[in-house]
Amino acid sequence: MPRLLFAFLAKKLLISTFVVQFALSAPVILSYLLYSLPPAAVRGGLVWPALVGTLPTVTYVTLPMAVGVATALEFARMSNEGMVAVLYALRLSVWSICRPALACASAAVLLGYLLANWVAPFYTGSLQDVINVVRNSLNHRMLEPAHFYTFDFGVKTLYIERWETPDIAVNLFVRQLSLEKGQEETITAARAEFRRNSSGVVVALSNGSIQTRSLSGGDVRIAKFDEYAMALPMQGSESLPQRSWKGVYELSPTQFSKNLLAARDDSHLLGEWMAEAAKRFGVPLLSLSHALLAMALVLTFGNVTGRKGAAGSFMIVAIPFVHIGFLVALEALLRADPRFIALLGLCLLLEVLVSIWMISRLNMSPAPKPLDGRKNMAGAPLAERLA
Repeated sequence: MPRLLFAFLAKKLLISTFVVQFALSAPVILSYLLYSLPPAAVRGGLVWPALVGTLPTVTYVTLPMAVGVATALEFARMSNEGMVAVLYALRLSVWSICRPALACASAAVLLGYLLANWVAPFYTGSLQDVINVVRNSLNHRMLEPAHFYTFDFGVKTLYIERWETPDIAVNLFVRQLSLEKGQEETITAARAEFRRNSSGVVVALSNGSIQTRSLSGGDVRIAKFDEYAMALPMQGSESLPQRSWKGVYELSPTQFSKNLLAARDDSHLLGEWMAEAAKRFGVPLLSLSHALLAMALVLTFGNVTGRKGAAGSFMIVAIPFVHIGFLVALEALLRADPRFIALLGLCLLLEVLVSIWMISRLNMSPAPKPLDGRKNMAGAPLAERLA
């Protein structure tokens, strides 16, 4: 294939892939954020960390579908406009016509591996930190009035009667246990101002009292104060609260490979590890297999001469069907039994082999006539003159 024609077709495929990728990713990300984050998360500044943590994972999971759909769309357009017939008339083989799409799909495979193994594990922790903040109410702007909230595994209990401003509360109640001192403190304040620092939140209390009771005895002491400050383990201005756990999807490639040794003794952990391994190493390969399947279906069942309607466009629905089916099987089967990884690998190999067979079969068959053979002014069929 001439270099200029190769660059033109590859550019068209890349632009189509970008458009389809955006059209697929944007609704998925927005729906997930709307489902996961409450409305108060917008006030708490949690939308951006959640978006950063979600975007790489959604991108590499939907990228193979975008590549397959874009390839099917472009080849259906070329087929309906008679461009495929013209390329056949130029004595180009089927594999030569497929070469730009294969090059774009190979680049998508490399990009998918980069996102799945390095970018997504690095940023997905931000999403888990946001979920941790939402589930444990670790953002003071998300606290609802007239509700009791517990922190530090029940050591601290917080109650707010009402909010005067997003950072100032009226009538605050705090109960906290100190095992080191062996005492229980009950703090009440008429007014409390929540101030974020780099690592947490400091509450400035005004016009209140502290009741201290010994855990070993019945001694109770009460002291009043005009101003008092206490720290809470909540979201700071520069970082989210630290989590006590780390998921397998957050591990770097080296840590992920070492984690297999720890997961072998637990079937549940092994299923989680296998599902993540299939995502990291199997999903990026779908970009190439879906591109092959799209080209094989459109070129085999489509209309390469452009005489009829857009029959090849109906082949586009096969790509989302195959991709979603693979993802559903990946999540359901591998978590139930890790041995299903062999079945998924066989399905991926079968998709590639069937697509290659269909394209090779077209390559060995005689090229279809690009036009209907009507005579031109010179008296010879136009198809013969183009050949």
